[in-house]
Amino acid sequence: MYQATLSRRSYRFSDLRQLMAKASPARSGDYLAEVAADSAEERMAARIALAEVPLKTFLQQLLVPYEQDEVTRLIIDSHDALAFAPISHLTVGDFRDWLLSEQADSAMLAQVAAGITPEMAAAVSKLMRNQDLILVAKKCRVITRFRNTIGLPGHLSVRLQPNHPTDSLQGIAASMLDGLLYGSGDAVVGINPASDSLPLLEKLNDMLDDVIQRFAIPTQSCVLTHVTNTLRLIERGAPVDLVFQSIAGTEAANAGFGINLALLAEAQQAALSLNRGTLGNNVMYFETGQGSCLSSNAHHGVDQQTCEARAYAVARHFSPLLVNTVVGFIGPEYLYDGKQIIRAGLEDHFCGKLLGLPLGCDVCYTNHAEADQDDMDTLLTLLATAGLTFLIGVPGADDIMLNYQSTSFHDALYIRELLGLKHAPEFADWLTKMHITDDLGRLRDTAANHPLLLALQGEQP
Repeated sequence: MYQATLSRRSYRFSDLRQLMAKASPARSGDYLAEVAADSAEERMAARIALAEVPLKTFLQQLLVPYEQDEVTRLIIDSHDALAFAPISHLTVGDFRDWLLSEQADSAMLAQVAAGITPEMAAAVSKLMRNQDLILVAKKCRVITRFRNTIGLPGHLSVRLQPNHPTDSLQGIAASMLDGLLYGSGDAVVGINPASDSLPLLEKLNDMLDDVIQRFAIPTQSCVLTHVTNTLRLIERGAPVDLVFQSIAGTEAANAGFGINLALLAEAQQAALSLNRGTLGNNVMYFETGQGSCLSSNAHHGVDQQTCEARAYAVARHFSPLLVNTVVGFIGPEYLYDGKQIIRAGLEDHFCGKLLGLPLGCDVCYTNHAEADQDDMDTLLTLLATAGLTFLIGVPGADDIMLNYQSTSFHDALYIRELLGLKHAPEFADWLTKMHITDDLGRLRDTAANHPLLLALQGEQP
């Protein structure tokens, strides 16, 4: 039992799960799950009580039972007690103060990352204002490598997302060219296929690999199909760089995705066996999003932000090259409007970085949400200020296959110019060599005889 008194009224919370949910900022998914605070006053009382909870409590009082959930078992069994030691004496409130202090610099945050559980990260985020989330995330440095170096301070990468509603190779090639000529694609060139046809998926893999190899682009490709399809592609000899999978924070939710930890481990080993990376062996790419556990009725009464943080434990276990929260994609049932999407994006980025992940964000919303592109401009600017690892680049910010609104190649240009952010260094050198950018990283005018344009003209429908 936890309790706090506010305005002469005593509030009681039956267990840590309820306390965490009641302390969460208001969002539609928690109301849908009937776990949210009934009033702003109850929410503040829950935060007061949560601030007094020792961090050690999260190792003893498990929000999702150990016996029922392999994600919980992963969190507890892989917990690094030595890394936890410097902060083990703190309460959640003390932890917030420590994170904001000068003592918690980049080196110290990297040292303790393996000792922080997702529940600890989620708990402290509930006590933090947006500026706190930004300031701490900015101090977290997470660097990964495959064919280039992602996550360096002062850098921002872009996933080039050339989706097409019919998986047209020519249409995808046109979008890919568009993105490359705007300097996008250093995180990954990643296609969400409309089809699960294995021969078509193989053609998409082959096309991406052909372009990357033909022009010696220091980047990686990924066809974002189900992990079982990727395993079959590897068995067929397809040139697979990264293994993609959507993941969630409970075993039951992951079962809804058709996956478990053993399957992800099998896929990681299969990708590593190909030895296609030139600078590193981070071969996994994961996507997450608040609300996925609730949408599959697999949340165990845990609030959606804490469930999201638990997904990061799954990702962390597999040393991914990239992880991104598709923050507004699931819809207004879970994040109702721009305000909720902005807060969720900052929470996700903070928790992911605190846990040691190369976290990016698909700054996005669905067409029926109470949000617009101005809200996305705000979130993009805040996240990039907080040290975002990568964002999404879609032609015109409108994904014509997934039918949602994201960020564009032009948005990447805006945020790079505003904050002086650089491409991955190997990709930046390639852009200069290809006369796409000048020596200062600024875009050049592209001549009609540019080799990338000539290559597209040679593509067959």
